[in-house]
Amino acid sequence: MGGAEKTEDFAGRLGVRVLPARRPGTVVLTVTGELDHDTAAPLREALVEQDGSGRVVVDCSQLRFCDSTGLNVLLRARLRMLDGGGRLDLAGLRPPVDRMFEITGARTVFRVYEDAAAALADSGSNAGAPATEGP
Repeated sequence: MGGAEKTEDFAGRLGVRVLPARRPGTVVLTVTGELDHDTAAPLREALVEQDGSGRVVVDCSQLRFCDSTGLNVLLRARLRMLDGGGRLDLAGLRPPVDRMFEITGARTVFRVYEDAAAALADSGSNAGAPATEGP
């Protein structure tokens, strides 16, 4: 996506910022607000746009809520990325969102990092294996 930042805001409830990381082939999507059935479209579209990226880190540190629709958007994007030889990782899961990932078992299929900095510091040498760092 070049060097430009892209921001989308869905009715003030969900924001998605696309930032190129300092690591080649890596993009960071920062998601803010509430991710649910009514607001999932901007994240879904941003993830589809990144299908050719080697790695996408979804920074959830400002995500206050995520329902099953949001979880499914992330799971489907993860599968697309894996099929294309890429990887989708999560960072900064806050307690309400982390709890949903934990009780559904989804936390075990994603590489989850304490924050975006920790995710970007990981060399990604074991790209297909889930890893958990942080809470």
